[in-house]
Amino acid sequence: MHTGDWPKTAEDALAVQERLRGLVDLVDDLAELPPTVTGLDVAYDGADGIAAAVVTLETTGLTVVEQRTHRARAVFPYEPGLFAFRELPPLLAALERLDREPDVLVCDGHGLAHPRRFGLACHLGVLTGLPAFGVGKTRFVGSHAEPGPSRGSAEPLVDAGEEVGAVLRTQDGVKPVYVSAGHRIALAHACRLTLALAPRYRLPETTRLADRLSRVALR
Repeated sequence: MHTGDWPKTAEDALAVQERLRGLVDLVDDLAELPPTVTGLDVAYDGADGIAAAVVTLETTGLTVVEQRTHRARAVFPYEPGLFAFRELPPLLAALERLDREPDVLVCDGHGLAHPRRFGLACHLGVLTGLPAFGVGKTRFVGSHAEPGPSRGSAEPLVDAGEEVGAVLRTQDGVKPVYVSAGHRIALAHACRLTLALAPRYRLPETTRLADRLSRVALR
């Protein structure tokens, strides 16, 4: 889907979500520890300007392999549950600038943990065909018990009786993150990768570096 064909109204966007969500594939064919991981994030300038950033890291050493940015104007209004339609055009443009195709995409947001089970990570995975999952800072849907206080503790995130993600403690005593599968990866695998990407801080290094790069790109 090209930006020129991008939905302009909430009604059109909901129809696209309904059509594409049936393409989500949760068969996990990703290596347990893929060679690289690519984080994605966006920053806003307070108006309609968006800076998208993608950062690819070596999975084992978490060193930067390459990074790209793209600045654009928003082509979709601010609508809860439809953020992907605002953020995907610049994110896809930044991804296209990478020299190496990502092994897996790590989104600052949600995948199945979405009212229609089609958050940013699902949408991005379906459009690119790449494995993708989301690591959200806050809960969007569902309810959960509080995970234990130690790193690696987790509880199911449940919405309408369905397990849509996991509430994962990445560091001892810090607030948990919300992990959900997006495309071509299982939830348990996404949680293991999230822990591998968060050796020192609450958020995975993919998110931290992409967030920093997107803010720099706005300057």
